[in-house]
Order: sequence, then structure tokens, then C-alpha cells
Amino acid sequence: MLNKEVISDWDLTIEPQSSLFKLNLKDVWRYRDLLWLFVKRDFVSFYKQTILGPLWFFIQPLFTTLTFTFIFGNLAGISTDGLPQPLFYMAGITAWAYFADCLTKTSTVFKDNANIFGKVYFPRLILPLSIVASNLVRFVVQMLLFLIMIGYYALQGANFNITWAILLFPFLVLLMAFLGLGLGLIITALTTKYRDLAFLITFGVQLSMYATTVIYPLSAAPIKYKYLIQLNPMTGIIEAFRFGFLGQGELTWNSLGYSILVTLVSLVLGVVIFNKTEKTFVDTI
Repeated sequence: MLNKEVISDWDLTIEPQSSLFKLNLKDVWRYRDLLWLFVKRDFVSFYKQTILGPLWFFIQPLFTTLTFTFIFGNLAGISTDGLPQPLFYMAGITAWAYFADCLTKTSTVFKDNANIFGKVYFPRLILPLSIVASNLVRFVVQMLLFLIMIGYYALQGANFNITWAILLFPFLVLLMAFLGLGLGLIITALTTKYRDLAFLITFGVQLSMYATTVIYPLSAAPIKYKYLIQLNPMTGIIEAFRFGFLGQGELTWNSLGYSILVTLVSLVLGVVIFNKTEKTFVDTI
């Protein structure tokens, strides 16, 4: 029988989850090297055996912006609140893409990594956090493209201005990350039993983009549908994002407060459901 002195020599003790709200952040910090390895893996595997490699970081939002400009700006004639159309769409695409990537990739984290979870111990929260971190790298690159576009249109004398709300930018990034993480954790726990959700989330996120102010300003939305659009928590975030960088958008503390509330509720529920599911998901996946 081991005495207390021998037991105390262990630097890590693996115990059953005692609380659904326990995050094991100390273990996450201890395994930070593993977190970095997962981030590197996601980055390398996504662009492995591609000709253009990381250039896709620029190509994807650029071509999406050009497509939106042609279809929604020129053909449909949807208002952009007086902003240059490419600049308006690029702002929405950049913010939405980060949230959507965090959500869709986190929503399949159990299914995609079942082989790793079943073989070795590490804090399970590492994988969802690595997805948020790896997508942040992509977001930073796309933000660089967005800032270059802002500089170009500023030299052209376009009608926009940077406002005080740009100071909210780091906070908005956290909101997008935590909202995508929270919703993704809820969905990934459900997909262990209901595989159909994995297919639903793929096109569901694409459809929900049209219920957000990515391709149109909130001011252009019909009154009878406006409140439905405002129910999407990303609407307040994108409007604040545009208002900060371009000076156009309906930034209100009510809409931003609603987005914060939904984000916090989603994150808490996501962590609780994730902690509950990780105990048994290997048996059901």
C-alpha cells in the first residue's frame, strides 16, 4: 500500500469529473504544448497538398466579396448604407467566417477525434480550444486583407470613417469565438447520438448567414422582419464591427448586450453538456 508521501510525488492525478462546471484550466495550461500541436496540425492538414497553400486565406474571402458585390450589389441592388460595396461585404464576411468556422469545426470535434479520445488522456477541452485558436490565425490574415482594402478606399476618398467603436474590436473577437465555441460544444455533444446534426449544421450555418447583416445593412431590412434578424446574436456583433471600422451600422447597447447574454448562456450550456458527454461518448460515437 502506497503511503501519502509516495502519492504526493505524482505531478498529475486523473480523477472522475466531480462537477459539470469544472473546466480543468490548470490541466489545459499544463498541456499548452499539445494545444499548439493541434493548432499546427489543423493548419498543416487543411492546406496539405494544395498548390496555393496559405494563399487560400486571401483568395476565399476575396472571391466571396467579389461574388457578393456582383450578385447582391449590382444585380439585386441591395443597399450598403453608402459604403463601397466590396468594403461593406468584406467586413461582414470576415466577421461571419470566423464565427462560422469556430462553430462548424467544433460541432464535429467528438466525431472527428474519437480515435484520439479513446487512446490517451488529455484535457478534452484542448481540442475545441485548438479549433478556436487555429481559426484565429486565419481570421488575423483575413483582417489584414480587410485593412488593406480600407487603406485603398481611403486613398480613393471613399465616404467612410473609423469611429470610437473600433476599441471594441478585441471584445467582439472574443464574442465571436465564445459564441461559436459554445454553440459548437452543444452540437458536438448531440452528434454523438444524432449523426444527422452533422449534416444539418453544414448548410444550416450557410442559411443562417442570410438571417444576419452580412449581405445587407440592418437599416435596409423590412420592419416586419427586422426583429427576427436582431434575434441572431451575430447581428449585433457584425453591426458593431462595421460601425467601428467603417462608421456605418446600428450599434446599440441593447443589441450588443443581447449578443453578450446569448454568448454567455451558450458557453455555459456548452461546457456543461460537453463535460457530461465526454464521460460516455466513446461508447456511443
